[in-house]
Amino acid sequence: MWRAGVLTIFPEMFPGPLGVSLAGKALAAGAWSLDVHDIRAFASDKHRTVDDTPAGGGPGMVMKADVLARAIDAVAQEGRPRLLMSPRGVPLTQVRVEALAAGPGVVIVCGRFEGVDERVIAARDLEEVSIGDYVLSGGEIAGMALIDACVRLLPGVMGATASSAEESFADGLLEYPQFTRPQAFEGRPIPDVLLSGDHARIAAWRRAEAERLTRERRPDLWAKHHSGLRGKSAGVESIASDNDDGLRPCPRRGVPD
Repeated sequence: MWRAGVLTIFPEMFPGPLGVSLAGKALAAGAWSLDVHDIRAFASDKHRTVDDTPAGGGPGMVMKADVLARAIDAVAQEGRPRLLMSPRGVPLTQVRVEALAAGPGVVIVCGRFEGVDERVIAARDLEEVSIGDYVLSGGEIAGMALIDACVRLLPGVMGATASSAEESFADGLLEYPQFTRPQAFEGRPIPDVLLSGDHARIAAWRRAEAERLTRERRPDLWAKHHSGLRGKSAGVESIASDNDDGLRPCPRRGVPD
């Protein structure tokens, strides 16, 4: 079973969205588990204090290293990566999500206030992860996003295996546009190619649209994808040049250059 452990000062926020739809059904079915722990339970004073003023001065408060360390030690299991949701972390990608979903689960620390004492990050080997270049009030929503992204990839959760194969980022591209009935909506028809029944033409159109959207909306992804294509092309040329007959491999049908 894939296990998600969450450390937070607001345990009442969970399961939240994770308790409904695909994630909620999978949780109820036992495909994954969710353990939520209140960091305040590991404070040693009667006020259950988890934060203090920043060393060196400045606004806000900082989560205490000793309290958070006790919480992590009590719930973190070996083999599961310890993730701290943080805007300064490494950006979360679909590749990372797939790797996490293939493992035993995660332990997520939800930061609050101005941040977490740097010493506990180093001492407990916390991997800082970001879901975008913006700041939230805490790590709970970010943690939910990460868990949801992983859970939907667990065996049997999504149903049709082809669903995830053609999603955004699956091939380094954004997903192509989707359409369904009615055939015409406010003067906007479904593209004729999608009604043609010609699977090769449909595949080529979808690929071209995915590339167009990626170029227009995510030039960073497009540059990375295009660089990968050039690398593959160079590899093919290298292999072909070693062939005695000089023949070049044929490109895949239905996929535009």
